[in-house]
Amino acid sequence: QEARSMFGKLPERDIISWNSMIGAYAQRGRGKEAIDIFRQMQVEGVIPNGITFTAILNGCAGIAALAEGKLIHCHVVMSGYESDVIVSNAIIHMYGKCGILEDARWVFDRMLERDAVSWNAIIA
Repeated sequence: QEARSMFGKLPERDIISWNSMIGAYAQRGRGKEAIDIFRQMQVEGVIPNGITFTAILNGCAGIAALAEGKLIHCHVVMSGYESDVIVSNAIIHMYGKCGILEDARWVFDRMLERDAVSWNAIIA
């Protein structure tokens, strides 16, 4: 809560500060708060990057927020990050945690490059 208060008082918030807040909430299982911060970031016109997408998708996965995860997946595609292996892995993980294995497999099958995390995400 103290970090959120300090974040709100920052005169200028860059992508690093936004990503730090989203990631911190996502890592602590507070996906709803991560989603709220992500939405606030969008309202303020800050453009998300691959780190943002990875963090917010992990936040969605943590609370099985399928509707929000699907919207973010669309945002990933529109932003051109679907070819980013780390982001794609986070999408697969999110769909898997939400129990939508067909969509997880669909993303996996369309990946041009896969790593060990990709394989673990689709197997798990």
